[in-house]
Amino acid sequence: MKSFQKEIRLSAKSRGFHLVTQEILSQFSEIQNINVGMFHVFIKHTSASLTINENADPTVRDDFESHINKMVPENQPYYRHTYEGPDDMPAHIKASLMGTSVQIPITQGQLNLGIWQGIYLCEHRNHASGRHLVLTAFGN
Repeated sequence: MKSFQKEIRLSAKSRGFHLVTQEILSQFSEIQNINVGMFHVFIKHTSASLTINENADPTVRDDFESHINKMVPENQPYYRHTYEGPDDMPAHIKASLMGTSVQIPITQGQLNLGIWQGIYLCEHRNHASGRHLVLTAFGN
């Protein structure tokens, strides 16, 4: 079994849901060395998250942002953790709801995603810097 691991930094993104599949793959060519295996992506932050969804129509990403902001609104009177602004605690809640990692099968050196699937960086802060990801690929 082969295994590869690398930490990368994604470029800074505005608040919202961003397709980052190609940005990740451009920094992790090692995946091509695996015929059958798994690819794991973990984000090292508590105010951003990862998910897999529609990779074609950008309105899907806009709708995700609109909906999650209604689910977890800013400026709630019961939030106590607001040291970094009104988006602070909502960003933590959103990150927990969406999750910190995704796992994708590798087939013949490529991610075995559905035709309309891509990896999203879910940026929940108004002013975030680049995000750090740990990429792990293993298999034969």
